[in-house]
Amino acid sequence: MDTTLESIRWENGKLEILDQTLLPRTKYIPVTGVEDGWHVIRNMQVRGAPAIAIVGCLSLVAEITKDDHRDKKSLRQDVEGKLNYLVSARPTAVNMKIAADELIHLANKLTKDTTVNIDQMKESLIDSVELMLIKDIADNKAIGDFGAEEILKHTHGDGAVKILTHCNTGSLATAGYGTALGVIRSLHKKHNLDHAYCTETRPYFQGARLTAYELVYEGIPGTLICDDMVAALMKSTNISAVVVGADRVAANGDTANKIGTYQIAIVAQYHNVPFYVAAPRTSIDFSIPCGDYIVIEERPEREMSHIKNERIASCGIHCWNPAFDVTPARLITGIITEVGVFRPKDLIKLKTERN
Repeated sequence: MDTTLESIRWENGKLEILDQTLLPRTKYIPVTGVEDGWHVIRNMQVRGAPAIAIVGCLSLVAEITKDDHRDKKSLRQDVEGKLNYLVSARPTAVNMKIAADELIHLANKLTKDTTVNIDQMKESLIDSVELMLIKDIADNKAIGDFGAEEILKHTHGDGAVKILTHCNTGSLATAGYGTALGVIRSLHKKHNLDHAYCTETRPYFQGARLTAYELVYEGIPGTLICDDMVAALMKSTNISAVVVGADRVAANGDTANKIGTYQIAIVAQYHNVPFYVAAPRTSIDFSIPCGDYIVIEERPEREMSHIKNERIASCGIHCWNPAFDVTPARLITGIITEVGVFRPKDLIKLKTERN
């Protein structure tokens, strides 16, 4: 199926997002401004680092489009304050912070440019954010193709591969196509995918609710497994590679991703299964040297203790609910980006290119 899921709708200054907490029931909800944007990100109605950045920035654009500002200085202050507020919704995902910094830099530059009036300044900010939508899809397709090529290069036999993925990294987590799930899509398109396995991803079940939904929707052969079945699967099945996404990659390649990723990487190394991270360059944070400096978001206890408002855990028990863990670079075979595949130790090349 060529038609992919549409998680973000943006047209004529109006923003709607697919409420991912309700899937498989499809419902789009309006995001009229930054306050709405912060809440849909925090409540995980939209999730995935690239999608968070895009929805956050579009929520700002939706607001400044209809707001009147006295002058360029007041617009710049509004942009900076609201972007910093959006970053606070889910701090582990670096894409929102990088997008915010770039937009604030653009706003500062336009404010100082005396040849630009306030209407032109707004138009430039809007154009910059809208370009994010187009670029994200193009980047994801490139990630998919580079990842498929990398995996097939190291596959023996007929090239029909079995891939394991964790959490959700498809059209629902991006502007479209996906990162790690984009690699699976590319393999399927090339007729080189034997099977995709997705973990349920407790406690929020992104794999069971979202990845499984995307695999079925797009006709990709897939099987859902519990999070505690990964070792058994690798022992009994010839898994060709693990491909996961990333919310933040440190300069040395340490990667923060959905909780449970770290243990999958350990099991993959034991079973000699290549472990890949698929992420755009915007997920790489060269300002932090290693994963020890990544702030890990902790989610409410209720996500663990309840399912659909029904308590499943004993009253009085304490819960620890980190949303992410950090996989050390030494467990990562390669990091798949939109410009190629890099060993963690070679990420410094991307920093040089970015600068």
